[in-house]
Amino acid sequence: MKQDLRKFSTEKILISPSLLAADFRKLGSEIDEVYRGGAELLHLDVMDGKLVPNISFGVPVIESLRPSSELLFDVHLMIDRPLFYAEKFVNAGADHLTFHVESSDDPAETIKEIHRLGVTAGMSLKPATPAEALFPYLDDLEMVLVMTVEPGFGGQSFMADQVAKIAAFKAEIARRNLNVHIEVDGGIGGKTAPQVLAAGANVLVAGTAVFRHPEGMAAGIAALR
Repeated sequence: MKQDLRKFSTEKILISPSLLAADFRKLGSEIDEVYRGGAELLHLDVMDGKLVPNISFGVPVIESLRPSSELLFDVHLMIDRPLFYAEKFVNAGADHLTFHVESSDDPAETIKEIHRLGVTAGMSLKPATPAEALFPYLDDLEMVLVMTVEPGFGGQSFMADQVAKIAAFKAEIARRNLNVHIEVDGGIGGKTAPQVLAAGANVLVAGTAVFRHPEGMAAGIAALR
């Protein structure tokens, strides 16, 4: 049964632990632990080595994890051809697909296809891309994802200059009276979460701060809240 991002209020703080920081020897138990710890989403970073300079995992991993988890699978397609691959990821178990404005496929067509497949759509942008690049598509999105690191690798330092971009999205979404979640990914932890929340974000992607918290994953999630 698909989970629906739209059932969550944009006023609610949502935690989406990033699977890249998990222990891949025991993914099932690690995902169970973040679910019991109170996370609503699971962030799955798919990288193709072209749009970003790294390769992560793809359809088979998501497909293998789906039957054993009730978390909303928040799939971030850091790939060059999201339109071509969207159906494969939805069939594998994605509940939500976020793709990049910097990808090669037409954004409007990609959003339309994601919705045709019965899941919610999000768009993301690299740090050098201005927020305004996503404004033409906001009316048709359920989420925007602001990267506060250069996408491709986990464990990077938070880029404070991206906070203004979060505020720009918040203002434009409010101006149009839209229900669009603002997600932030990159260097999110106890010190940076308050900054992005104050700017208008409500969905926090955190890897190390959750999966490697010294007191356990539930404590990491609680600390972010």
